[in-house]
Amino acid sequence: MSAGRYILAIDQGTTSTRAIVFDDQGAVAGLDQREFAQSYPNLGWVEHDPETIWRDVVDTARAAVAAAGVAAEALAAIGIANQRETVVVWDRRTGQAIHPAIVWQDRRTTEQCEALKRAGHEALIQARTGLRLDPYFSASKLAWILDHVPGARDAAGRGELAFGTIDSFLLWRLTGGAVHATDATNASRTLLFDIHRQVWDEDLLRLFDIPASLLPEVRDNCGDFGQTAAELFGVPVPIRGMAGDQQAALIGQACFGEGMVKATYGTGCFMLMNTGTRAVASNTRLLTTVAYRLGGQPVYALEGSIFVAGAAIKWLRDQMGLIVRASDTSSMATQVPDGHGVYMVPAFVGLGAPYWDPQARGLIHGLTLDTSAAHVARAALESVAFQTHDLIAAMFADGASRPSALRVDGGMAANAWLCAFLADIIDAPVERPVNIETTALGAAFLAGLGAGLWPDLDTIARSWRLDRRFDPAMTPPARARCLEGWRDAVARTLYQPQAHAA
Repeated sequence: MSAGRYILAIDQGTTSTRAIVFDDQGAVAGLDQREFAQSYPNLGWVEHDPETIWRDVVDTARAAVAAAGVAAEALAAIGIANQRETVVVWDRRTGQAIHPAIVWQDRRTTEQCEALKRAGHEALIQARTGLRLDPYFSASKLAWILDHVPGARDAAGRGELAFGTIDSFLLWRLTGGAVHATDATNASRTLLFDIHRQVWDEDLLRLFDIPASLLPEVRDNCGDFGQTAAELFGVPVPIRGMAGDQQAALIGQACFGEGMVKATYGTGCFMLMNTGTRAVASNTRLLTTVAYRLGGQPVYALEGSIFVAGAAIKWLRDQMGLIVRASDTSSMATQVPDGHGVYMVPAFVGLGAPYWDPQARGLIHGLTLDTSAAHVARAALESVAFQTHDLIAAMFADGASRPSALRVDGGMAANAWLCAFLADIIDAPVERPVNIETTALGAAFLAGLGAGLWPDLDTIARSWRLDRRFDPAMTPPARARCLEGWRDAVARTLYQPQAHAA
């Protein structure tokens, strides 16, 4: 066991980077967070500056350690959680990215994915990866960079470039270029990884024309990922855990039992149900993904991905000016007795599960002359609950039992009105933990397992603490009316080619 008793968790998200120092009881000792800008260079494109992300990671990590009042020598290990599917390609010699990071929300490769579908490749991809053939995932973004950055394909062929999701890029930088690796959860989101054999798939690499020399080594979520360069924190610090943010949240929510479900409400919403050692193939267009891999043994999950949750609230604030703070939506929702027939379908970047319509676009339906800003704010919150209901219904149709409770986390979980409405719409209890920053906590748990601070998953599960439970109170007829209106609004949102043919 390391002499240190603290874990530094790096949680690199879509709109912000945070670093949290946890003690060996899982309590927060110090934290720091910074938002960073998104770039939208063309319609449907979303990019990040890798150098900004790297700078923010270092700065927040140092600030969190300072806030904890501990020396770097007290850190037993570092754990990393990251926005998934986002693609970075960098020069192995300089460590510099050759193009801005293409974010998971980016839709520029829609036509490429549609062409592959028309050619009949989706069945193979789904069988090997558990994923849909969609621009959401990494492979088509990586191919786009290779095809559009001058000289990139030639450099990749010479072995001069490296590819990774954000975790790999950060690991490379943290270790001074010594380690090019990822973990099984992030690898499972690329469309290039066989989740059954747990290897990069040669057929899929050929399909997307990706040289294998670009790819990182795939490791367990808990283990030896090297150590930081000494100059970053004054001493080398071991890196012992890594996971995609949603899988990290599953671990932070201690959903280790088969059938346990968590939903994380951040920029998007991502619901994962633990299916144990069985990779369940979905008939309802959900994803089959790696929940975590320890000791070489993968545990799987069914996942439903909602592309826009908190991002709709950010849109109300930044683009529409209807709110000043995200927290305003809670009080506004209580100002009106009901939704007044107003529905928001936040398909700003298409719709995820179970619709998978990349060409759908956002809609606010049911507006009348007496619709107020409060109705629109409430509709944005309600859309999160309705989309969650769609995911649970899909899981149920795939043979899963109705969850005994839904464990929620992420920034939106602090909104008590939303949690109560969510319980009403899904007709199941909603459990909010004491620590809703479960993504960072999951990264810390993985690193702590690797450093010996926690002996096993059972110990971690016993540390989970309930803050508040929300029980459903809505009558069945009222719920049915709400869902009927939602389904009508979604039907109006879905892309209809004949409507665009004129």
